[in-house]
Amino acid sequence: MTWGDDTIGLRAGWERTPEQEHSEAIFPTSSFTFANAAEAAARFAGDEPGNIYSRFTNPTVRAFEKRLAAMEGGERAIGMASGMAAILATCMGLLRAGDHVLCSLGVFGTTASLFANQLSRFGVTTDFVAPTDMAAWAAGIRPETRMLFLETPSNPLTEVADIAQLAELAHAHNAWLVVDNCFCTPALQKPLELGADIVTHSATKYLDGQGRCVGGAVVGGADTLDGAIFPFLRAAGTTLSPFNAWVFLKGLETLNLRMRAHSDQALALAHWLVEHPLVARVHYSGLPDHPQHALAARQQRAFGGIVSFEVTGGRKAAWQVVDATQMLSITANLGDVRSTITHPASTTHGRVSPEQRAAMGIDEGLIRVSVGLEDLDDIQADLDRGLTGLARPA
Repeated sequence: MTWGDDTIGLRAGWERTPEQEHSEAIFPTSSFTFANAAEAAARFAGDEPGNIYSRFTNPTVRAFEKRLAAMEGGERAIGMASGMAAILATCMGLLRAGDHVLCSLGVFGTTASLFANQLSRFGVTTDFVAPTDMAAWAAGIRPETRMLFLETPSNPLTEVADIAQLAELAHAHNAWLVVDNCFCTPALQKPLELGADIVTHSATKYLDGQGRCVGGAVVGGADTLDGAIFPFLRAAGTTLSPFNAWVFLKGLETLNLRMRAHSDQALALAHWLVEHPLVARVHYSGLPDHPQHALAARQQRAFGGIVSFEVTGGRKAAWQVVDATQMLSITANLGDVRSTITHPASTTHGRVSPEQRAAMGIDEGLIRVSVGLEDLDDIQADLDRGLTGLARPA
């Protein structure tokens, strides 16, 4: 049976229990029992399928994994405790001491820190390159390069990298291409179909959609995930809880609808910001003058819900805009039905050095908005309150 994307988001990956429930059940149990000692031994040995211990086998988590894999077009997904746990598990499963990573400059600040400050302690070296500079990606390849890692669109400037070209480059050098698909989700972009090997997610963001739970996932080929990444989960315990998995299942049911609505709202807000006299620059790939607009239109179904813009006056002016809002939530989280606003240079990228922030293009006057589903007029009015204040002495 072949289903459309909306149907997959509602029904894939779920098998009813004998109770015949209409909504997925939650299995909040630490362990599972066995009919006899022989069955226990067979499951622990991997000779027969079945649940063992919720650190690495749980029916609710498995339902989330199956549904997300189906939505991404992957063979297998593994739920994780957070988006960062998903990235860590991918790296620990695929890399070893002496390996080299090429990472996009346009990634979440903690992702950059993981590669630069944590993995380096275990002998994995990382160089950072501009996400849209194919010549820099090609020049950065070494004989020991084993992974190319990127977010596209990038955080927070919505730069769009060419997944298909990067996949071709990675595979020509026997390296993995790993794509963080947090900003688009499978509702708008499917990196595996474009040649990526692994997709990572912070399920905390759009997959949940209401800011309720922390979690993550890795999606890709069954051999790779079961052979390299699942053993790390089983040993290290980067476990997604059954309750959080159930919440994410509910989020996936409306993901396609929400992402279309977020994209429509963000595009309208971006056009409004372009016309605002106190906005110096707007970053949104849906704008015709965005440097990668044509690529985004080809690679994505829509342009997503993240809009960043710059004001003149640096951190003082940006904070003035943020602090003047009365409806938008001042939080570094994104992907919520409620609009959020943050100052990346002092929050999401606050632990990145000033030199690296400059290389990333993150100005002190930059503000990031995760555009929610409130009335657009109300979002605009809340931002205008702060922007208009810039015209008056602080």
